[in-house]
Amino acid sequence: MPKIFQSLNYPNFRNYFIGHTLSTLGTWIQQVALAWLVYELTHSAALLGLITFFALAPQLVISPFVGALIDKLNKRKALIFVQVLFFIQALGLALCTYFHWLNQSSILALSLLLGVLSAIDTPLRQSFISDLVEDKNYIANALALNAMIFNSCRFIGPPIAGLLLVIANPLLCFILNALSYFCLIIALMLMKNIQVIKAKGSISNVLKEGYLYVFHHVEYKWMMLSIAVLNLTASSYVAILPIFAKDYLKGNETTLGYLWGAAGIGSFLSALLLANTQNENQIKNRIFYNMLFCILGLTLLAVIDMAFFYYFAMFCLGFGISTTNVSTNILIQRHAPSDFRGRIVSIYTSLRFGFDALGGLCAGILATYIGVKNTMLIFAVLLASFTLLKFFKDKKIAALQLHQ
Repeated sequence: MPKIFQSLNYPNFRNYFIGHTLSTLGTWIQQVALAWLVYELTHSAALLGLITFFALAPQLVISPFVGALIDKLNKRKALIFVQVLFFIQALGLALCTYFHWLNQSSILALSLLLGVLSAIDTPLRQSFISDLVEDKNYIANALALNAMIFNSCRFIGPPIAGLLLVIANPLLCFILNALSYFCLIIALMLMKNIQVIKAKGSISNVLKEGYLYVFHHVEYKWMMLSIAVLNLTASSYVAILPIFAKDYLKGNETTLGYLWGAAGIGSFLSALLLANTQNENQIKNRIFYNMLFCILGLTLLAVIDMAFFYYFAMFCLGFGISTTNVSTNILIQRHAPSDFRGRIVSIYTSLRFGFDALGGLCAGILATYIGVKNTMLIFAVLLASFTLLKFFKDKKIAALQLHQ
């Protein structure tokens, strides 16, 4: 394999890569179709924010507790069971659409169910990746390729969704997503000889050990805080993107797909860059510079009203958010002991997606009262303030380490 795809030499990871790619493609198609359908039916920015919040908020509450259980489970069998539940959720959305049962209550209920399942699936799947690569030197490459799956589907899925919405309807998008979960189920069933070290002790002790491990390390604490602030602010655009497509660009479903696609291109290029990066200092430096990239994207959305700059802003946000999130994940998993990995990754994913949910909720509410552009400007200022604080804090830590 070329250097960028080295971890695909391992059959278990290769099966996962193929199955998860097809499953994630279906997820993105559904996400875009649902966002467009909801805004077309209700014209409510607040409801868009609530949907995003319900779909992601359980990560903040459930994922940290799931981490303790993950380190004691057979991860492959647990993942298969969770994919079956995802299929049921997507099928429920399709049935509600077909029988015209889709209203505010059913949308929020299905979004909450999706959020609960994602809160279990995300840390379970993320921590499982490291078990699929026998040579731990390739963990960074495997995680970057996993991010490439998400980001390439983010690039491909929304334009496909836009096309399907034009030639068919949201129902087809929901059915395709339901069927896509079987791709990952088959891939998981084909895996063999997975070696896993399980944590010992009661669930409460295992959970406590995970938090103590993270919060007794200064570097881990600042990485986790950075992830929380970044996704609270920069990732908030997800909830209100249909408003930019419909009200500012005067577009349709295809326009929304193109905006998502621009973010997806940035995310995909980020994953390609990280798949070729092994140097730890380079990874750390990229976290800082890409937070600046996110500030630029939010500022462009807030102050300029030109189509080109909307697409460029989406590219900046896609590239910056992906690079920062994946780089942090690589640093966390590279140094995490195997029997602690599920717990540490669950804390990371709870902050990553939980604060993404809070950001989407806040964006939807603020946009209702002060407009989407003022909302983006507020988030740009918040992220810039934190990035400046982190810069001086990192300098102080580095100086102390040098004197020691």
